[in-house]
Amino acid sequence: MIKFFIYLGSLLLLVACQEQVSEQTDEKALKEIKIEKGSISNADIVRNPVTAAKPVDTINVAKMEFDNIRHRYGEVEEGAIVTHAFKFKNTGKAPLIISNAKSTCGCTVPEWPKEPIPIGGEGEIFVKFDTKKKEAYQTKPIFIQANTHPSETTLYLMGKVRKKIE
Repeated sequence: MIKFFIYLGSLLLLVACQEQVSEQTDEKALKEIKIEKGSISNADIVRNPVTAAKPVDTINVAKMEFDNIRHRYGEVEEGAIVTHAFKFKNTGKAPLIISNAKSTCGCTVPEWPKEPIPIGGEGEIFVKFDTKKKEAYQTKPIFIQANTHPSETTLYLMGKVRKKIE
């Protein structure tokens, strides 16, 4: 019985210490950062359209406007490499920062600009699809994550892969 109370006391002490550490960490994260010309808050450094305390900002963010979010490549023979450049323009009110681009498998590989796209600037997402061991109709989604609202945009490569005749 004594072991139970020692165990319970240790557990309570551990939980109390962890709460204290997380409070100190949160407090530090909310402090203002000093700069030469005054001070700015962390919120001024990162442009985040979503906050817990305020409504979602859908106006003062970057916006990706594509010529077309779907590319139909027609019919290709299995083993072919399909490539396409999805062209876009930043029609938003902030520089566009693409943080990631991915697909559902390794056969579809996107490449994206790593530098910010200025307001009114243009760019492209270049995609390669390896049709090796693929047959029939294929729809490959490409998920683009950026500082837009919504934060994810989906592009599609679509077409038919016919069996290679040897």
